Amino acid sequence: MAYAFEDTEHLIKDEAGLRTVYNEASPGAVMKELGQLEKHTRRFINLSTFMCIGTARPDGLADVSPRGGEAGFVSVLDDKTLALPDRPGNNRLDTLTNIVNDPTVGLLFFLPGINEMLRINGRARVSVDPALLKKFEHKGHPPLSVLLVEVREVYMHCAKAVARSKLWSQDVQIARKDFPTLGQIMRDQMKLDMDAKVIDDALDANTRDGLYKP
Repeated sequence: MAYAFEDTEHLIKDEAGLRTVYNEASPGAVMKELGQLEKHTRRFINLSTFMCIGTARPDGLADVSPRGGEAGFVSVLDDKTLALPDRPGNNRLDTLTNIVNDPTVGLLFFLPGINEMLRINGRARVSVDPALLKKFEHKGHPPLSVLLVEVREVYMHCAKAVARSKLWSQDVQIARKDFPTLGQIMRDQMKLDMDAKVIDDALDANTRDGLYKP
């Protein structure tokens, strides 16, 4: 049964209402927020191979997109500035389109095997500065653009979410046979009259050959 969003009887509508359900944040949870990077957060970013970036669409909807690469694929230019190369994707440009309309961003960095995460909030710009593109060149393939993120808020996020999910544990990994391939999903969702293996082979080739080359 679909949930009726028109039913507002039990909805919380403001912060005061939230505080009737939740306690105030602990002093430590408030004090941990920094205005810039320091040695520990810089090292976290330099070791990170995966992060997610949240942006806002002009129509009011939000979007979250994953980004990944070799350790340090996000570069710390200084304690207030990050640089993130935009590697080849599907060219929907959801994140970049959002940023040129609304520069506010939220970043969430992960370290494989570490339960704590790093959160950064700030403002971003899309740069095509030749020097920046050259800096992030990989085997002769520069990114088409680089995101420059002005750091406004920085804080470590506690381990509870990852601990509850057992994200890094092999015990909870899903066997490939227990979930359809992306080719099968696309075939069904898009009602394509073709073998799912053909789609999967094309996707695998794109992943293999298009990680850095547009």
